[in-house]
Amino acid sequence: MTVTTDTEPTAQDPTPDGDTDSTGPRRTRLRRKPVIVSAVLVAALAAGTLAVLQPWHGGFTRTGHATGHHTTAEVQRTSLADGLKLAGQLSYGTPTDVVPQGHGVLTALPKEGDRIKAGRRLYEVDGAPVVLFTGDRPLWRDLTAGMSEGEDVRELKRNLVDLGYADGLGLSVDEKFTKSTVTAVERWQKAAGLQQTGKVTLGSVVVLPSATVRVQQVPARLGATVGASAVLKVTGTDLVAQLQPSDDQVSQFQPGGKVTVQLADGTRLPGTIRTLSLGGSGNQQGNGGGGESGGGGDTSKTTVTIALDSQKQAAKAGPSSVTVTVTGQSVDDALVVPVTALLALDGGGYGVQVVSGSRTRLVRVQLGLVANAKAQITGEIKAGDQVVIPS
Repeated sequence: MTVTTDTEPTAQDPTPDGDTDSTGPRRTRLRRKPVIVSAVLVAALAAGTLAVLQPWHGGFTRTGHATGHHTTAEVQRTSLADGLKLAGQLSYGTPTDVVPQGHGVLTALPKEGDRIKAGRRLYEVDGAPVVLFTGDRPLWRDLTAGMSEGEDVRELKRNLVDLGYADGLGLSVDEKFTKSTVTAVERWQKAAGLQQTGKVTLGSVVVLPSATVRVQQVPARLGATVGASAVLKVTGTDLVAQLQPSDDQVSQFQPGGKVTVQLADGTRLPGTIRTLSLGGSGNQQGNGGGGESGGGGDTSKTTVTIALDSQKQAAKAGPSSVTVTVTGQSVDDALVVPVTALLALDGGGYGVQVVSGSRTRLVRVQLGLVANAKAQITGEIKAGDQVVIPS
């Protein structure tokens, strides 16, 4: 089978019936075996993103006239990008258990969906508020004048300064519990409705990484005795995207990396990879964002948490399914055809069959980026041309 071509010819190729056409125009022979594609195309095909390229079969006479056994596609000028696409969930992140310290009876609890800022009451025990402070570690002892120095004192003083209770005291954020610390604590206790003792007792404060939390669930009940079980489950207040890539996909997710998150309504939002929670280990790689360790799905897999650039758009969608794309290469203003239009040519390279009225011409093209079952091409071809898709 031969077709007329405007490309560099081969010398007197044999015709399908074994004859040699020495009088007609020079011809380029199309291979009937499956197309062997470049390394980048093979990689994309292995990832399941491309349709199989078909060999040329039927559809045209050897003189280049259409016989009707074909479909066509338009050459488009557009942008093209490759990348990994995975399904995920839009949520407020993996909940953190709030486990109380000390003893007593629960006398007040928040409602699901409540948002609580640092310095405000999370819940109440024996009629006294238990207040949210911000930090990386829970308190483990009473904090009072004359105590030994420690990181827990530094954490307390940082909260007192941030909440404004140390204004005018010249309080240094260090590990020493000073007279100025006592004064700042008394100011905080007065504002919180606590007895002004200048001492922070174990159980009167809950320390969490976030300065504001959202109550996800309230498993405890009023009147219950404080124990070792969670009183609340809380998350951050921002919606995040979370997904669980397979082990061989994890390397494409690096903390700080950029991704695109497509919401259920089709809106695309830029996002930044915040954390990777290593499945089953409880360890975390990332740049902050506490309260998202572990994973909400299969605990044997790594959970990726992605911060979104626009909370306004995310809030319109609410908790829902999303698609996350990790973009690799991209090109703009490219001529693009379906990969099934590509033909492997004898001697190497690729071509496409362009329809011109009732005839066709074979055009040699050069491949660029291949992604999502489409290929970037360059050559003697333009946007709007119709190329043949072998049936």
